Amino acid sequence: MNPATFAFITITIAATGLGLASCGDTAKLTVEDGTGPHPKWVEPHATLIPTVNIAPARGWPAGAKPQAAAGTQVLAFAGGLDHPRWLMVLPNGDVLVAESNAPARPDDGSGIKGAVMRWVMKRAGAAVPSANRITLLRDSHNSGVADVRSVLLEGLNSPFGMALIGSELFVADTDAVLRFPYSPGQLRITEPGVVVTRLPAGSINHHWTKNLIAGADGRKLFVTVGSNSNVGENGMAAEAERAAIWEVDIASGEHRVFATGLRNPNGLAWAPGGVLWTVVNERDEIGSDLVPDYLTSVRDGGFYGWPYSYHGAHVDVRVDPQRPDLVAKALVPDYALGAHTASLGLTSSTGTTLPARFAHGMFVGQHGSWNRRPHSGYRVVFVPFDGTQPSGAVPLDVLTGFLDDQGQAFGRPVGVVIDRQGGLLVADDVGNVIWRVSAKP
Repeated sequence: MNPATFAFITITIAATGLGLASCGDTAKLTVEDGTGPHPKWVEPHATLIPTVNIAPARGWPAGAKPQAAAGTQVLAFAGGLDHPRWLMVLPNGDVLVAESNAPARPDDGSGIKGAVMRWVMKRAGAAVPSANRITLLRDSHNSGVADVRSVLLEGLNSPFGMALIGSELFVADTDAVLRFPYSPGQLRITEPGVVVTRLPAGSINHHWTKNLIAGADGRKLFVTVGSNSNVGENGMAAEAERAAIWEVDIASGEHRVFATGLRNPNGLAWAPGGVLWTVVNERDEIGSDLVPDYLTSVRDGGFYGWPYSYHGAHVDVRVDPQRPDLVAKALVPDYALGAHTASLGLTSSTGTTLPARFAHGMFVGQHGSWNRRPHSGYRVVFVPFDGTQPSGAVPLDVLTGFLDDQGQAFGRPVGVVIDRQGGLLVADDVGNVIWRVSAKP
């Protein structure tokens, strides 16, 4: 980049930053209006400059912590981490943490818009270099605080999802699923990973996080692959096998697309009865009220609308060409989670020792909005289930207080998982903490 271009972009970012408060729109609906099995809807509201309402990353002051739901308490399980994003609990109780951030993506948002977006992400605490490692944490005294820490794997490429099948640990890097040998209690793996299958990446790689979960029979992996754009503006050729969940055969590495039309699926969880569920981040730039993120069961062969429609038959007129044939078969997600909440983390409550109201359902980590006025997300919630389906108009708060009175972010919750003692662990990638929620004595 020549100096004149750099100066122009710098000035543009500064000017845009000063004017952000007057651009975009303000929500007409509450977050609760956009939540539940039957969310309310407004007309799309596209603006010249999309809504930008950043919660600048502040970090936690000494002694501060989130607010836990009544009947529960929260403590720092581990601190001093480097952008902890995702969690996994091993059979012996050890906790794996993917310390990770976006890889280099030189073609993801070029020009002034791309420069502004990079500035936004930096303000939100999402632009730090990726540590590219998985750290093992051990609570050897069952005290609720990790007292052993070891780098299990390093030199990875923006790792995210993890799964253990027998004596093999699977890790989803941004561009491949890798397999490593694992022994119970092992503190460090030095053997190189073996590629099970390559994943879509490249120089755009808009949604870089790739999660995975093991199938019930131990022979398959289900892998999330987010879209390469907001609504297909890079062309649908760039979206080949993206905005999807893959089913991967572990022995051969062959895969098939299990479900499509999921803009950015992240968390994966099995519900009792063997049904796969996911949380999905929906599209941007049509107002603070649109489009709600969602929690849904995943049907084999199901199509969920992206980019042509959202929440069933709500057509997105920005997409060209239109596909009414696909819109006609788009499935309606089971449960809306509020617009721009950035719902990422997901885990079943099976095995929890939290109070009874959290016994049957799903915990969701909501990373929080940067493009809604007022903010949404920045909390961990619980969606109760009645039998096999979500119930209730709004989820229950589990962990809140991630924003200060000035709208700055102490932290941003991401991955969630139930530990061996039944507590809920929450990865906070701005606070660089793993929080542990447990029942009060």
